[in-house]
Order: sequence, then C-alpha cells, then structure tokens
Amino acid sequence: MAEVADVHTLDGTVDRKGNPAVKLSTGNWRSCLCILASGCMERLAYYGMSTNLVIFMTTRLGQANSTATNNVTNWTGTSYITPLLGALLADSYMGRFCTIATFMIIYMAGLALLTVASSVKGLVPSCEKGVCNPTEGQTAAVFVALYLIALGSGGMKPCTGPFGADQFDDNDEAEKRSKVSIFNWSFFCINAGAMASIVLVYVQTHVGWGWGFGIPTMVMGISIVSFFIGTPLYRHQRPGGSPFTRIAQVLVASARKWSVAVPAAKSQLHESPNAESGIQGRRKLEHSDQFRFLDKAAVVTAEDVTVASAWRLCTVTQVEELKSVVRLLPILASGIVFQTVCAQMSTMFVLQGNTMDQRMGPKFSIPPAALIVTNSLSIVILVPVYDRLILPAVRSFTGRPGGFTQLQRMGIGLIISTFSMLAAGVLEVVRLRVVARHGLYGEKDVVPISIFWQTPLCFIIGFAEVFTNVGLMEFFYDQAPDAMRSMCSALSLTTAALGSYLSTVLVTIVTRITTRHGKLGWIPDNLNRGHLDYFYWLLAVISFLNFLVYLVIASWYKYKKTAQGDRNAEP
Repeated sequence: MAEVADVHTLDGTVDRKGNPAVKLSTGNWRSCLCILASGCMERLAYYGMSTNLVIFMTTRLGQANSTATNNVTNWTGTSYITPLLGALLADSYMGRFCTIATFMIIYMAGLALLTVASSVKGLVPSCEKGVCNPTEGQTAAVFVALYLIALGSGGMKPCTGPFGADQFDDNDEAEKRSKVSIFNWSFFCINAGAMASIVLVYVQTHVGWGWGFGIPTMVMGISIVSFFIGTPLYRHQRPGGSPFTRIAQVLVASARKWSVAVPAAKSQLHESPNAESGIQGRRKLEHSDQFRFLDKAAVVTAEDVTVASAWRLCTVTQVEELKSVVRLLPILASGIVFQTVCAQMSTMFVLQGNTMDQRMGPKFSIPPAALIVTNSLSIVILVPVYDRLILPAVRSFTGRPGGFTQLQRMGIGLIISTFSMLAAGVLEVVRLRVVARHGLYGEKDVVPISIFWQTPLCFIIGFAEVFTNVGLMEFFYDQAPDAMRSMCSALSLTTAALGSYLSTVLVTIVTRITTRHGKLGWIPDNLNRGHLDYFYWLLAVISFLNFLVYLVIASWYKYKKTAQGDRNAEP
C-alpha cells in the first residue's frame, strides 16, 4: 500500500485516461508551466483588447465620457459574472480541463468578430473631422463581440487558477509547499501579459484598431496552443456533481426538520462511514458550531431510517460545505470596494491622463491607457519580491506555510488601496490648480503636467493587489469545499464584477446629483471644468469604512478544518 502511495497522488486526481495520476509523470511545475504560459497569453490578449476600450468607445463609437465609462465597467463586470456559469459546468459535469478548452473557442470567436468589426469596410463607422457616427448594426457587432469575449473568459477565469493548484497533491508535503506559490506566480503571469499589452495600446492609437484587435486575436491562438501542449501532463479532479444541488439539499432538509432538536453530541449527527466524503477524492469536513440551525439536516430521525433521501438527510460534511460557502460571503463583500478602486485605472485614470501632457521626448507621445502598464509592472516586480523574500521571512517568524494568514494579507491590501485614492485626489487637485493658473478650461486644452505623475498611483494599487487579489484567490481556493473549488473561485472573481458595477452606480449617482440645476458636475466631458478630485475623496472615505468593516468580519471568520484535523490556516 505504501508503494502505491509513493507512485500515485492521494488527492483523488486522475490522468487524462481516468487512471490514478502518477506523480513522476504528471502534475507539479512541469504541467503548470503550460497553464501559466497559456494564462499569460490570454491576459495579454484580454488587456491588449480592453485597456484602451474606453477610448475606442468615445472615438470610434462616438460615446460621451460617462456613457463610455459605464459601458466599459458594465462589460468588465459581466466578464466577472460569467465565471459562475463556467464554474458550475466545471464542478458539476465537464471538469476544469474540458471547460477551459471549450470556452477558449468562444473567446477566440469573440476576438475574431471584434477584429472584423473594426477593420472590414461596412462595419467600420464613417467619421468626419474626428467625429464618428456608427449605425445601430455597427455598434451591435462590437457589443456582440465583446460579450462573446466576456462569455469565453467566464470558462477560463474560475478554472485556470484551480486547475494549476490541482497539479499539486495536498498529501505530499513538498508539493503542498509549492502550492502556496502557484497563486503568486499565476498572478505574476497574468500581469506580465497585461504589461506587454502596452505595445497593443500603441498599435491601436498610432496604427489602427484593426491591427490593435487583430494582434490580440493571434495571441489568443498562441494561448490555446500552449494550453493543449500540456495535455499529457495534467492531473484532473473528477467533477463532483452540481454544488447548487448539494447546497439545496441541505437547505431543504434543514427546513423539513425545523422543529427537530440538534443533539449536543456531534457524533450523533449523520456522516459517511468511509474515509472520504460522499464524493470520491474529496475530504470530509469537521463539524463547526456556527450556523447550527443547518445541522438539523444531519439529524437522523425515525423516518430517515425507513426512507433514504438526500433531500431529508445530509452528511455533516455536506452541511459544512454550505457553512463554508456562507462564511466566505462577507469576505467576498469586503472585496467589492477594493475592486471599485482598481476599476478606476481603466476609466477615470485614462480620462484624466487624456488631459495631461503625454509627450515622452520630442517625437513620441504615450497613450493614456498605456500608462496603466505601470500597475502591471509593479506587480511583476513585487510578486517575486514577495514570494522569494517577504514570504520566507514572515514564514520563519510565524511558522505558517503562507507567512501571513490569508485574511491578514487581504487586510494589508485594503488599507493600501485607501492611500491610492488619497494620492489620486491630491494629483487631481494639483492638476486643477494648474488649469486655473493658466486658464486652460477648453475641452482640448492640454494641462502642462506630465502624465507620468499617474505612475505612483498605478504602482500603489499594484502593491495593494499583490496582497489583496492574490490573497483572495488563495483564500477562496483553500477555504472552499473540495468539490466546490471552481465555484468558490468564481465567487472570488465576482468581486471584480460587483466592483465594476459599483463604480458604474457611483458614477451615475454622482453625475445625477452634481449636475442638478444646470451644473457641470464632478465628472463632465470636459474634466478641466470638473471636480474629479471630489470623486477620488469619496472613494477614499468608502475604502476606509470598508476596511473597518473588514476587520470585524475577519475577527469573526472561522477557518475550515478537515476531518483529519488539519487546519488549513490559522486565524
């Protein structure tokens, strides 16, 4: 038996033929390299297409600043909602590999259509003197392409990170330590791809949108090839059935037994007699005292002895799966405001930068959207620093594999993001003072402040992301029930969606309130006459209040424990 344990993984993973995965020939970093390379290329395609999207909306589609901003944030939000669909398919029926492979094709189709819509005569809007007037059909073609991309990304986002983590066996101490780093390096590759998108932003601005969208399409093709190259090496977790069905069974069973008393001894609650949970390869979870009303679903009654039904009697592990998901929701909510701050880089920062001096030497101008690459650059620099220097140092002090707890790591990022909005507000105050000093109130007037003053803002947000975003990814994978990891990873991604939607709501509310009685408002089309600084101050206040609420939530949270007694993290 020991010999088998040495040869095969013990976490239930299988190879592409459905046989137990062999350690020496599958998984580990050898297969992760293909996954990380594919993710890097996909992010290059995504950011190369989307970073300058607000400028495409205002110039090629002739939309106002507020309309374009909302369209971009709505689309971005949808891109982070569709992962719920991809996660459901992955966990329930298709598995992560097949889900990624299928949705890659949809993604590719969307990029191809966007390229056609921006380069083929008849689909390109007619423009006169810099003003474009697209037809309804031309606008529709663009939005169909964008939402195909949003759908395609929905199958990749929730599965790529967990699929990479699946390549490491939790039961092998050496591989378990490597798993701690996979989310750091996954985030590194994502931002390396995003950083390279600066070249595509330049192409869009100086060459044309056809090439600007065509190159991301070709890059996505490379991503697909990179992913499939690793097919013989991958380890796969079998689909565990619909997580929503398992959750619904607990809710129905506990509701049916509302009047039943929960026994004081947890050993009297129903549990599978096997070493594993009811799903092959998945670990049992220990009973927890939170949300005890759900324990009614695991209470054995006389009727349960004669009538066996998963809608009347659930195992302790199944109940704990639902508890785990419920405990994650407040943490999820606290990440929404953070993502609202991050959303400003592709919207307000771009519009602000469009009014500033974009020259870089006598003959070169940098597109406003391209400066956001400093955010990715900061992450590319800081992730290796964190993984190779900070993590080992903190690990030696705390004794935890991850150094900080995941909740501590996220909290550090939340407070850093508050300072990013304070810095953005200060820069806007300085910009408006220069506007007033020189009388630059025209819509086309360029404010003599270098756009490179936005660099520290993007760098601070990048520093915050290394803590909060990576911590969130690792936290939701680690604290998710084994059979619901894609779904919980998708839930973590919804913070970006909800953050984008919240940004849209805030911009809409601020615009309506501040434009009353004929006023220009805080965010007019001509920012030189607006008060974008007030909007940044508002976000700083909201971010700080969110951090205070997060402290309360984090102190309440209880980390899950497996039935073997291994605590996944310490509070």
